[in-house]
Amino acid sequence: MNTKAAALSGVRVLDLTQFEAGPACTEVLAWMGAEVVKIENPAGGDQLRRLGSVDGKSDSHFFVLFNANKKSMTCNLKSERGLDLVKDMVRTADVVIENFGPGVIEGLGLGYEALRAVNPAIIYAQLKGFAEGSPFENFLAFDMIGQATGGVMSVTGEADGKPIKPGPNFADTGTGMLMAVSILGALYHKQATGEGQHLSVAMQDAMLQYARFPLSDFMATGQAPTRSAEGIITGGNAPMGLFPCHPGGANDFVYIYVNRANNRQWHRLLEIIGHADLIGDKRFETAANRFRNKAEIDDIIVPWTRQRSKSDAMELLGTAGVPAGAVFDYKELSENLDFEKRGIFKWIDHPTLGRIRMLAWPVQMSGNHVELAAAPLLGEHTEAVLEDWLGLSAREVAQLRSNGVV
Repeated sequence: MNTKAAALSGVRVLDLTQFEAGPACTEVLAWMGAEVVKIENPAGGDQLRRLGSVDGKSDSHFFVLFNANKKSMTCNLKSERGLDLVKDMVRTADVVIENFGPGVIEGLGLGYEALRAVNPAIIYAQLKGFAEGSPFENFLAFDMIGQATGGVMSVTGEADGKPIKPGPNFADTGTGMLMAVSILGALYHKQATGEGQHLSVAMQDAMLQYARFPLSDFMATGQAPTRSAEGIITGGNAPMGLFPCHPGGANDFVYIYVNRANNRQWHRLLEIIGHADLIGDKRFETAANRFRNKAEIDDIIVPWTRQRSKSDAMELLGTAGVPAGAVFDYKELSENLDFEKRGIFKWIDHPTLGRIRMLAWPVQMSGNHVELAAAPLLGEHTEAVLEDWLGLSAREVAQLRSNGVV
């Protein structure tokens, strides 16, 4: 048995995606060893390459983070020869994935029916803002639109405040992850039956998969869940929330949560903060009473947390068996050597950006050994891909380049 195998070795993916949702999906497949060839416009490529570029010329860190381990091939999809090249590549591909705006891919002649005619076993995946058949199917969408229309913003923010967009891009990357899982299922099915599939997912629909707590609350009450700040939607509890820590910076907080099912964690908390005398106090001995006396509990805890850093507070509470988490910012997380030690962040050499710290796939797999590679430069692998996939000679590729096809 080859213990150094890639999980998706031999799988060919034709990547017609841009920005975030699609590239996030195909990057997962590349991290698992699939050969992902990103097809880009010869005139500039994926628009994400320059979005936030430090000098307007180099690829942006945003692009680099979403396109590791891929190959880049340039191809003019508005030329007849370019479309023919892509269709020829589809004949030997396992997966085609796209996330263009509504109707664009079909207008190019690269829709599912057209490519299934070329390769009946193709797995054809599409990521959109809104689903086909939805009243909004022709609307354009980005991450924040998906979060708004998928309910995420409605349950995020202060109880008496306006909806807020969470910082992470749940609609873009979250939808990409759901599609990646579905593609793996389709590949398994294809291995067993030889049949391809048409997969599609909309950001609005995908957001519902991340909303089981709010949906369960609606199922129980029949009312739309309200925003609960740093609390949880399904019910009040105390202590539960963010407590200020020393020295009082923007993110100097520790989140403390005590289980409602029993008093064990509550008693541990009282002991660690020096209030064991309150164990057995009827004001706090049931979850309902603790919630009724939440203000008193907060007043007991805050003086203790204010005297300690968030990391120290988390360490002391966690060691004592009390659920607690410091609010780490992304600088703190990126510079935490523990993440490097475990391979969550890795250092790589990029052709133009130099040595950079990259995010890697967090799932540890004993049967997948793929080294993290830098995102490709625009068209970096055009010649190699056309030679490998289609058997074209260097002279033929040069001719295509001179004709503006690649």
